[in-house]
Amino acid sequence: MHSDTRICIEFQLILNYEVGASGADFVFNIHPAHTVWQRVTHEHLSLSQQVNRHVHTDALTGNRQLRLRAAAGPLTVDYCATVEVQAQRVAADRLPEVSVSKLPPAVLTYLLPSRYCQSDRLLSLAYREFGSLPPGYGRAQAICDWVNHHVSFTSNVSNSNTSAVDTLVERVGVCRDFAHLMIALCRAVNIPARFATGTDYGADVALGPPDFHAYVEVYLGDRWCIFDPSGTTIPMGLMRLGTGRDAADVPVASMFGVVQSGAPWIRTVAMEDEARGWVRPYRCAQALSTDLCGASSSLQAH
Repeated sequence: MHSDTRICIEFQLILNYEVGASGADFVFNIHPAHTVWQRVTHEHLSLSQQVNRHVHTDALTGNRQLRLRAAAGPLTVDYCATVEVQAQRVAADRLPEVSVSKLPPAVLTYLLPSRYCQSDRLLSLAYREFGSLPPGYGRAQAICDWVNHHVSFTSNVSNSNTSAVDTLVERVGVCRDFAHLMIALCRAVNIPARFATGTDYGADVALGPPDFHAYVEVYLGDRWCIFDPSGTTIPMGLMRLGTGRDAADVPVASMFGVVQSGAPWIRTVAMEDEARGWVRPYRCAQALSTDLCGASSSLQAH
């Protein structure tokens, strides 16, 4: 059976940059994605420079990219949104793996090796550890648990070049490293998996101030299911910013020019309202999904 849990997230971020004398182009992935079960009811973008901006929504993924060209000097990006998420709670035994021959065309790319998820280099390990497990949600959960148990969450030990293979060797990393390793292991046993970005709702304050967060979506049955191999968040509170093959597809900010970046300021708060059916995110034993395959863009207009 499927059950809905309605979540309402108030999200705000402030990004600060110092742009070099020649100016710079920016591409941001900071707008919550438009999907069937994620609806942006209010949003506001403020820029400290009077520049043209354009937000493009990808018809397939629902990802939204902000593009702008900034002049020399300071640039502050201040964005806030109210986002309603329907978290679908699904019984694990209703989420089978899907044979490659029956996968939707849009899902096939998430079976292939990518820049940070070299699944072709992890085939032996993946089949030794997970090849004999019964296919389905339980096997994906076993991969998630294995990554969580074999990698230690440690800040400042990896960088933008760290891949799944690097994380497997070093056994340390941050959320993006956990995500890349789980994705690579899933793909190695023919389970489609993709990289997702959001914010770290529910993370222990000991890990530092609120931040962006990387997690995993695995295709099982007819939907994408949420996994957080780092174990640092409450998955029900993961509002999606974007999805891709790996981190190269959905960086929070891409800069083309000489730019110095400051630390982001992020606020993510879950609202409670019994009359509207909004509940505070909680940990649950059921599988969680916030997207049906191929349906991400059907609610682009609200």
